[in-house]
Amino acid sequence: MLKFIQTEFLKLRRKKLIWLMLLATLIMPFFALLYFKHLGETDVDPIQFYKWSAFSYTIFIILPVVLGMFCTILMREENQYDILKQLLIVPISKMGYFFSKFFVVLIYSICFMLITAIASIIFSILPGYVVFEWGSVLYLLKKCLEFGVIIAFVMLPILAIAVSQKGYILPTCITLVYAFSGFILMTVNMYLHPLSSMAVIVMRNKDIPGLVYTQAINIPLAFLCICIWDIVSIVLVNIALRKRK
Repeated sequence: MLKFIQTEFLKLRRKKLIWLMLLATLIMPFFALLYFKHLGETDVDPIQFYKWSAFSYTIFIILPVVLGMFCTILMREENQYDILKQLLIVPISKMGYFFSKFFVVLIYSICFMLITAIASIIFSILPGYVVFEWGSVLYLLKKCLEFGVIIAFVMLPILAIAVSQKGYILPTCITLVYAFSGFILMTVNMYLHPLSSMAVIVMRNKDIPGLVYTQAINIPLAFLCICIWDIVSIVLVNIALRKRK
């Protein structure tokens, strides 16, 4: 398993697009800067700024789409040249191969959110919109770390699709549908889609202003939703990998 993970990280050095996608971490911090500059406010509540820069579209749209593209890029070359079929001749653990991919996605997701946190701090403190406070900074880092971990598990179904499909068009299209449907379903039922359930888990303390919950907070139900989607995905990808002989 560790050799799989080490090999995956070594292969990332040749994929420059993956590193360029980290620039997406700057999108919402930059728009938050423009928003509060337009309002002309100079003494902004740190949590209010971080809500715009890290807790809104970043976690519901930007990071899920980036992770979906990341999963597709991880598998595109191997699917194109049937490298997976060659690996399975060795033989290797099919699920070990899958979870090594997931571990890479997990690390990438955490790094993305931590860079977002750093960008949020820079874009808020240097222009003078937010006063530096260790409490708010540690809160931001903690929340971003939580989001980074949980979103990786939320995106596991997309990774399963990318692993089981030889093409890259279908996983890309499903990624877009998956991300936007999760955002939309928050107003319908927060326990149908893993993305909306993720929001329930991380924002369980209702400590982010301006968020409106359409249902009562139920943490076990939110975890159950994510677990069901992930278990079904693992079962399906296991079946798909067994068929590749």
